[in-house]
Amino acid sequence: MRYTLIELHTTDAVATITLNRPDKRNAMSDDMRTEFIDALEKVAADRSIRALVLTGAGKGFCAGGDIAGMQRRMNAPVGEVGFNGWQRQQRVHRTQALLHTMPKPVIAAVNGAASGLGADTALACDFILASEWASFTWSYVLRGIVPDGGGMYFLPRRVGLSQAKQLIFTGRKVDADEALALGIVDRRTMAASLLADAQAWARELGSASPTAIALTKTILNQSFERTSHDVFAQGSQAQGICYTSSEHRAAVEAFLARSAATE
Repeated sequence: MRYTLIELHTTDAVATITLNRPDKRNAMSDDMRTEFIDALEKVAADRSIRALVLTGAGKGFCAGGDIAGMQRRMNAPVGEVGFNGWQRQQRVHRTQALLHTMPKPVIAAVNGAASGLGADTALACDFILASEWASFTWSYVLRGIVPDGGGMYFLPRRVGLSQAKQLIFTGRKVDADEALALGIVDRRTMAASLLADAQAWARELGSASPTAIALTKTILNQSFERTSHDVFAQGSQAQGICYTSSEHRAAVEAFLARSAATE
């Protein structure tokens, strides 16, 4: 697929996806979502890629849903609104699930406003690095709708249930400093070095065994909903897979060689 609304580049085993509608503050249109899904699937399947950075072109990270899409939804025949909405939600959830379950580390490099679906998209990543221009708002309630990009799942896990309710019920804007204090953001940096810092962090996070990282991430993503027994069981199965991986064998052989050399 030829991309026009996103950019995908890979350097030193780190893929960078840039949402590329700067004139619309990277609002997510149906066409952009199609390209985004395709790019995420490619990154997930490419074993040479060890980590992913997601950012936005221009001054914004992602302004949420596209206004033109909202207008089409409002103008649809009454009898089609429900099913059209359901179909759209399937695509939204597919996109967010691809980010959340990506079998490698994912960093959102938030360069500006992340609003509504844009804020949820940042939360679907494993880590959030924000510049001084970053801001977050779960503005759904101001449009009479609920967070549909995972905010009701991800936000309480970062800031606690009560704080998540306050942010979602009011739809107020949170700047980079407050976002860091609340735990929405993991790290803060300057805009001039945001992308380079995110890519360096991604290289660090993706430098270990891809097999171990993918399996560990899968289990950790489910750990709040599972019992300790389930997590131990999943861990045992994952460890069995790791024992057979080429990364484990190479690491053990290198360790044994170093030990023998010091005896």
